[in-house]
Amino acid sequence: MEKTGHIARGRGVLDIEIEGLCAVRDQIGEGFSRAVDLIMASPGRLVITGIGKSGLIGQKIAATLNSTGTSSLFMHPVEAMHGDLGLVEERDVVLGISNSGETAELNLLMPTLKSRGVRIIAMTGNPESTLASFADAVIEVRVPREACPLGLAPTASTTAALAVGDALAVVLLECKKFKESDFRRNHPGGSLGARLKVRVDEVMLRGDGIPRVEPATPMREAIAVLDRHNVGAVLVVEGERLSGIITDGDIRRLVSAGADLDGLVAGKAMTSGPKVIRNDLMAADALSLMQRHEITILPVEDPDGRLVGVLHLQDLLGKGEFRFLL
Repeated sequence: MEKTGHIARGRGVLDIEIEGLCAVRDQIGEGFSRAVDLIMASPGRLVITGIGKSGLIGQKIAATLNSTGTSSLFMHPVEAMHGDLGLVEERDVVLGISNSGETAELNLLMPTLKSRGVRIIAMTGNPESTLASFADAVIEVRVPREACPLGLAPTASTTAALAVGDALAVVLLECKKFKESDFRRNHPGGSLGARLKVRVDEVMLRGDGIPRVEPATPMREAIAVLDRHNVGAVLVVEGERLSGIITDGDIRRLVSAGADLDGLVAGKAMTSGPKVIRNDLMAADALSLMQRHEITILPVEDPDGRLVGVLHLQDLLGKGEFRFLL
């Protein structure tokens, strides 16, 4: 197969995966909502089980849930039949993952779980399957086809299960009102967790590191200051008070609109009332604010409203480590 054929086939595989995700998105309904309600009502843990590729997907879902406030564990169905079933308590909820819903090792567990009063959620591509018949809630993850041309290797179906697991984790996160501070407690050893535990004034740029100009500064000079500091913006300041901000994007828009930069001053080009953060708040609060408003730069003020610094997303996440919390 020539290179162009490789590219076309690779894109074709992704098209099939996207097709599967679109189909599964439309299947999200009462079964998904019922599953969320069961997990939220449970005083115990969410025990996830599956075998083969479904088991690997289950392990990833369990890890994501644990990171985002839902206590979870993965239980291999074969090991469960040889003693690990003792991990499951009556107050727990079990999530069984099987595309066919007819995985023998998984379905062997179901009668025992039901007899103990454990609530069961099935994640399956076959809502009429044996697994689904045992379930208190069925999350349907049926895809039109697999990307594997032989129809043997799980591809689109495992992608769908993984994505629905992420959807479940995020919905539960929101239901539990999980916050960045909770995330930090679950990641005390991570470099991201360490950076988020400090105060804003410990990671902000200050003094000569703040790109600042006055409202009357010509735009050409303001652009030079922005370029010299290389943080993506320049702050427009009167005395110790912030008046506005000019970002890289603002300048691109001015140039595209044919603005006369030589006849323009910073005070006329700035965006007034930018988002700011206080220096005595936590870095996690700054990250939350940036994510909520989709910005990468925050001016920092003290409790009296004086400009004392500027914070860039890189200062929080580390250069080259732009990644979101989940």
